[in-house]
Amino acid sequence: MAKYNITKIKEKEASYRTLVSPQMMDELEARINDIIIIQKKYRDKNYSAKRLSEDLGTNTRYISAVVNVRFHMNYTSLVNAYRIREAMTLLVDKRYKDLTMEEISDLVGFSNRQSFYASFYKINGTTPRDYKIQQLEMHPVLSEAPKKRGRKPGSKNKDKVSES
Repeated sequence: MAKYNITKIKEKEASYRTLVSPQMMDELEARINDIIIIQKKYRDKNYSAKRLSEDLGTNTRYISAVVNVRFHMNYTSLVNAYRIREAMTLLVDKRYKDLTMEEISDLVGFSNRQSFYASFYKINGTTPRDYKIQQLEMHPVLSEAPKKRGRKPGSKNKDKVSES
């Protein structure tokens, strides 16, 4: 007798996915890439799949189908993946070292710190704070202040005009 009643989950094929022709999928994929990634709309907290579909002149079902088939995730996961990717860059960039996690999460488009932490952990298996500490330990040069360019000791000041 089985201890647990476990059944395999069957993958469902959404019927609307087959309604989008391959040519339309290619076109929508390129336009989604342009808007979400190139134009960095993922930073906009209010940029929803509905707004994307309006900008593309299509409906949300088509957007959903393209994102599912071509990116292998849903719209929210796609947007959050780009937000987290940018956050990972900001976390180790010395120009942003004084920002709080709330400020970084806001910069990349999250509406609150909790969703930022949850998405970051889901993608990276660690918290943003732990990621930052780990990266700075592995690459100490990331936390160094930029070196000032100055004159070498003993060099002459070229700005002085010699009077003859």
